Amino acid sequence: MKAFKVIRDPEAFQLLGDETRRRVIYLLRAKEMTVSQIAAELNLTPQAIYHHIRKMRDAGLVEVAREERVDHFIETYYRATAEVFNFSHGEGMSPADAAARVEETLKALGRIGFRVKADPQSVSEFVEVEKRLNQIDEKMEREESIAGMDDIDFFVKQKVAHLAGLLSMSDKEFTEYLGLQREHRKILRSLVEEPVKTEVVSPKG
Repeated sequence: MKAFKVIRDPEAFQLLGDETRRRVIYLLRAKEMTVSQIAAELNLTPQAIYHHIRKMRDAGLVEVAREERVDHFIETYYRATAEVFNFSHGEGMSPADAAARVEETLKALGRIGFRVKADPQSVSEFVEVEKRLNQIDEKMEREESIAGMDDIDFFVKQKVAHLAGLLSMSDKEFTEYLGLQREHRKILRSLVEEPVKTEVVSPKG
Protein backbone atom coordinates (compact mmCIF):
# COMPACT_ATOMS: atom_id res chain seq x y z
CA MET A 1 0.00 0.00 0.00
CA LYS A 2 1.31 3.43 -0.92
CA ALA A 3 1.43 6.23 1.62
CA PHE A 4 -0.20 8.66 -0.84
CA LYS A 5 -1.92 8.40 -4.17
CA VAL A 6 -3.15 11.19 -6.42
CA ILE A 7 -6.55 10.43 -7.94
CA ARG A 8 -7.40 12.12 -11.24
CA ASP A 9 -10.01 9.70 -12.60
CA PRO A 10 -13.47 11.34 -12.64
CA GLU A 11 -15.03 7.91 -12.03
CA ALA A 12 -13.18 7.65 -8.72
CA PHE A 13 -14.57 10.99 -7.62
CA GLN A 14 -18.07 9.74 -8.31
CA LEU A 15 -17.51 6.39 -6.60
CA LEU A 16 -16.44 7.93 -3.32
CA GLY A 17 -19.55 10.06 -3.24
CA ASP A 18 -21.21 6.90 -1.90
CA GLU A 19 -21.05 6.48 1.89
CA THR A 20 -20.77 2.68 1.78
CA ARG A 21 -17.73 2.85 -0.50
CA ARG A 22 -16.12 5.41 1.77
CA ARG A 23 -16.65 3.06 4.73
CA VAL A 24 -15.13 0.18 2.77
CA ILE A 25 -12.06 2.29 1.96
CA TYR A 26 -11.79 3.26 5.64
CA LEU A 27 -11.75 -0.42 6.65
CA LEU A 28 -9.29 -1.44 3.94
CA ARG A 29 -6.83 1.29 4.89
CA ALA A 30 -6.65 -0.22 8.37
CA LYS A 31 -6.18 -3.88 7.39
CA GLU A 32 -6.59 -6.47 4.65
CA MET A 33 -10.09 -7.99 4.57
CA THR A 34 -12.19 -10.39 2.53
CA VAL A 35 -15.55 -9.50 1.01
CA SER A 36 -17.29 -11.61 3.68
CA GLN A 37 -15.43 -9.85 6.49
CA ILE A 38 -16.32 -6.41 5.11
CA ALA A 39 -19.95 -7.47 4.67
CA ALA A 40 -20.13 -8.64 8.30
CA GLU A 41 -18.54 -5.41 9.53
CA LEU A 42 -20.97 -3.22 7.60
CA ASN A 43 -24.00 -5.48 8.04
CA LEU A 44 -24.47 -5.86 4.28
CA THR A 45 -24.59 -8.84 1.93
CA PRO A 46 -21.35 -10.15 0.37
CA GLN A 47 -22.93 -9.63 -3.05
CA ALA A 48 -23.43 -5.93 -2.34
CA ILE A 49 -19.86 -5.54 -1.08
CA TYR A 50 -18.39 -7.38 -4.05
CA HIS A 51 -20.25 -5.01 -6.37
CA HIS A 52 -18.59 -2.03 -4.64
CA ILE A 53 -15.18 -3.72 -4.53
CA ARG A 54 -15.27 -4.47 -8.26
CA LYS A 55 -15.98 -0.85 -9.13
CA MET A 56 -13.30 0.46 -6.78
CA ARG A 57 -10.74 -1.99 -8.17
CA ASP A 58 -11.43 -0.72 -11.68
CA ALA A 59 -10.91 2.86 -10.44
CA GLY A 60 -7.61 2.02 -8.71
CA LEU A 61 -8.88 2.63 -5.18
CA VAL A 62 -8.73 -1.01 -4.03
CA GLU A 63 -6.41 -3.88 -4.91
CA VAL A 64 -5.91 -7.57 -4.14
CA ALA A 65 -3.49 -7.91 -1.25
CA ARG A 66 -3.21 -11.72 -1.16
CA GLU A 67 -5.10 -14.95 -1.68
CA GLU A 68 -5.39 -17.88 0.72
CA ARG A 69 -6.72 -21.40 0.16
CA VAL A 70 -9.34 -22.44 2.71
CA ASP A 71 -10.41 -26.06 2.11
CA HIS A 72 -11.52 -26.07 -1.53
CA PHE A 73 -12.01 -22.31 -1.77
CA ILE A 74 -9.72 -19.36 -2.43
CA GLU A 75 -10.19 -16.43 -0.06
CA THR A 76 -9.21 -13.09 -1.58
CA TYR A 77 -8.05 -10.33 0.76
CA TYR A 78 -8.33 -6.73 -0.39
CA ARG A 79 -6.68 -3.50 0.75
CA ALA A 80 -6.85 0.17 -0.18
CA THR A 81 -4.22 1.20 -2.70
CA ALA A 82 -3.06 4.06 -0.46
CA GLU A 83 -3.25 5.30 3.11
CA VAL A 84 -4.31 8.72 1.85
CA PHE A 85 -5.94 9.70 -1.44
CA ASN A 86 -5.25 13.17 -2.76
CA PHE A 87 -8.02 14.11 -5.18
CA SER A 88 -6.53 16.43 -7.78
CA HIS A 89 -8.61 19.17 -9.37
CA GLY A 90 -6.36 18.91 -12.39
CA GLU A 91 -6.69 16.71 -15.42
CA GLY A 92 -8.92 14.07 -13.89
CA MET A 93 -11.80 16.22 -12.69
CA SER A 94 -13.91 18.24 -15.10
CA PRO A 95 -14.12 22.01 -14.39
CA ALA A 96 -17.81 21.62 -13.51
CA ASP A 97 -17.11 18.80 -11.02
CA ALA A 98 -14.17 20.68 -9.51
CA ALA A 99 -16.31 23.81 -9.08
CA ALA A 100 -19.11 21.77 -7.50
CA ARG A 101 -16.65 20.19 -5.05
CA VAL A 102 -15.23 23.59 -4.09
CA GLU A 103 -18.72 25.06 -3.64
CA GLU A 104 -19.65 22.17 -1.36
CA THR A 105 -16.47 22.69 0.67
CA LEU A 106 -17.06 26.43 0.98
CA LYS A 107 -20.64 25.90 2.12
CA ALA A 108 -19.42 23.47 4.76
CA LEU A 109 -17.33 26.28 6.25
CA GLY A 110 -20.62 27.84 7.33
CA ARG A 111 -21.07 24.97 9.76
CA ILE A 112 -18.03 26.13 11.71
CA GLY A 113 -18.89 29.83 11.71
CA PHE A 114 -17.61 31.18 8.39
CA ARG A 115 -20.29 32.68 6.14
CA VAL A 116 -18.89 32.24 2.64
CA LYS A 117 -20.40 33.29 -0.68
CA ALA A 118 -19.61 31.18 -3.72
CA ASP A 119 -19.97 33.22 -6.90
CA PRO A 120 -18.99 31.35 -10.11
CA GLN A 121 -16.09 33.63 -11.04
CA SER A 122 -14.37 33.38 -7.66
CA VAL A 123 -14.95 29.63 -7.49
CA SER A 124 -13.38 29.27 -10.94
CA GLU A 125 -10.33 31.26 -9.83
CA PHE A 126 -10.13 29.17 -6.64
CA VAL A 127 -10.18 25.92 -8.64
CA GLU A 128 -7.46 27.17 -11.00
CA VAL A 129 -5.13 28.10 -8.12
CA GLU A 130 -5.71 24.71 -6.46
CA LYS A 131 -4.93 23.00 -9.75
CA ARG A 132 -1.61 24.83 -10.00
CA LEU A 133 -0.78 24.03 -6.37
CA ASN A 134 -1.51 20.35 -7.02
CA GLN A 135 0.79 20.38 -10.02
CA ILE A 136 3.67 21.62 -7.85
CA ASP A 137 2.88 19.12 -5.09
CA GLU A 138 2.70 16.21 -7.54
CA LYS A 139 6.14 17.06 -8.95
CA MET A 140 7.59 16.57 -5.46
CA GLU A 141 6.00 13.20 -4.73
CA ARG A 142 8.09 10.30 -3.47
CA GLU A 143 5.25 7.83 -3.05
CA GLU A 144 7.11 4.57 -3.50
CA SER A 145 10.11 5.30 -1.29
CA ILE A 146 7.98 6.74 1.52
CA ALA A 147 5.51 3.86 1.37
CA GLY A 148 8.42 1.46 1.91
CA MET A 149 9.28 2.95 5.29
CA ASP A 150 7.49 0.27 7.28
CA ASP A 151 9.21 1.16 10.55
CA ILE A 152 7.53 4.59 10.83
CA ASP A 153 3.86 5.38 11.25
CA PHE A 154 1.54 7.18 8.84
CA PHE A 155 1.82 10.58 10.54
CA VAL A 156 5.60 10.55 10.30
CA LYS A 157 5.30 9.54 6.63
CA GLN A 158 3.10 12.58 6.03
CA LYS A 159 5.68 14.85 7.64
CA VAL A 160 8.52 13.23 5.70
CA ALA A 161 6.63 13.79 2.45
CA HIS A 162 6.01 17.45 3.31
CA LEU A 163 9.63 18.14 4.25
CA ALA A 164 10.96 16.23 1.23
CA GLY A 165 8.75 18.36 -0.98
CA LEU A 166 10.12 21.58 0.52
CA LEU A 167 13.71 20.37 0.19
CA SER A 168 13.15 19.31 -3.42
CA MET A 169 11.87 22.69 -4.56
CA SER A 170 14.20 25.09 -6.27
CA ASP A 171 14.11 28.70 -5.02
CA LYS A 172 12.04 29.59 -8.08
CA GLU A 173 9.52 26.80 -7.41
CA PHE A 174 9.29 27.72 -3.74
CA THR A 175 8.65 31.37 -4.60
CA GLU A 176 5.91 30.29 -7.01
CA TYR A 177 4.46 27.97 -4.37
CA LEU A 178 4.31 30.75 -1.76
CA GLY A 179 2.76 33.11 -4.29
CA LEU A 180 0.04 30.58 -5.09
CA GLN A 181 -0.63 29.99 -1.39
CA ARG A 182 -1.07 33.73 -0.88
CA GLU A 183 -3.36 33.95 -3.91
CA HIS A 184 -5.33 30.95 -2.64
CA ARG A 185 -5.83 32.60 0.75
CA LYS A 186 -6.66 35.99 -0.81
CA ILE A 187 -9.46 34.48 -2.93
CA LEU A 188 -10.78 32.53 0.05
CA ARG A 189 -10.88 35.60 2.29
CA SER A 190 -12.63 37.57 -0.46
CA LEU A 191 -15.46 35.03 -0.34
CA VAL A 192 -16.07 35.43 3.38
CA GLU A 193 -19.11 37.65 3.90
CA GLU A 194 -17.99 38.74 7.34
CA PRO A 195 -14.36 39.59 8.16
CA VAL A 196 -12.40 36.76 9.73
CA LYS A 197 -11.52 37.86 13.24
CA THR A 198 -7.92 37.43 14.25
CA GLU A 199 -6.95 37.56 17.89
CA VAL A 200 -4.35 40.14 18.83
CA VAL A 201 -2.22 39.12 21.78
CA SER A 202 -0.84 42.06 23.73
CA PRO A 203 2.71 41.71 24.97
CA LYS A 204 2.94 41.13 28.71
CA GLY A 205 4.45 43.69 30.96
